[in-house]
Amino acid sequence: MSRIQTVFTALKQQGKTALIPYITAGDPHPKHTVNLLHTLVKHGADMIELGVPFSDPMADGPVIQRASERALAHKVGLTKVLEMVKEFRQTDKTTPIILMGYANPIEAIGNIAFADRAKAADVDGVITVDYPPEECSDFVKELRARDIDPVFLLSPTTEPKRVDLIVKQASGFVYYVSLKGVTGAANLDIVEVSERVASIRKQTNLPVGVGFGVRDAATAKATAEIADAVVVGSRMVLTIEASNDDNLLSNVAALMDELKVAVDSAQKLS
Repeated sequence: MSRIQTVFTALKQQGKTALIPYITAGDPHPKHTVNLLHTLVKHGADMIELGVPFSDPMADGPVIQRASERALAHKVGLTKVLEMVKEFRQTDKTTPIILMGYANPIEAIGNIAFADRAKAADVDGVITVDYPPEECSDFVKELRARDIDPVFLLSPTTEPKRVDLIVKQASGFVYYVSLKGVTGAANLDIVEVSERVASIRKQTNLPVGVGFGVRDAATAKATAEIADAVVVGSRMVLTIEASNDDNLLSNVAALMDELKVAVDSAQKLS
């Protein structure tokens, strides 16, 4: 059983929802990333989604685009991200790390080489935004052969037939994008999200995470009541962007504390 599956199983037994914060590796500066990862865990992260900086992050709104630009300005690419995960693993052997990024950096080094290096860094899951399930069966096989979970995105416009195709390839969990658009784009319609999550659960036993619209404690709690995981990205990155070297970790810790209380106070509806 993978670390991701282990966490979801334990939380389900407790009637709780996973809190998954997102940060972009190398933002605001590479020197902060590993400390940020440890701070997220200390203040309640059940797993962490670590963004791989990319010059054309098509699924990301302006907040996370700026984070990628800041990281790229410091020459942070996929190789450096994997080094950061290795450093984090020196003292944290249990918290799942899920890389989120795009196909181009992976293909630049090759699918097999990437899978080998991700395994060596002790990565737990990979989300590749622009790899359609029809075209990545070989990549999925390479990841699974190394006990790395391929995590796929589902959107409000994903039709049931395509959901079937995606969940057959996925493992660990599936990630429901709660908005039509990019990260941080609009307000969360929790009724619509609830209906879609219920529909997805009819097609898979995998845990369902929800993200792209969680921006405060209230939306985190509402999402936690219907999902197996709550992903917080743009709000986390905004907090990082608004911080300086002196208050960065304390500001992130404060936001995590607020989100963790909200998620843990949710009354599960499913």
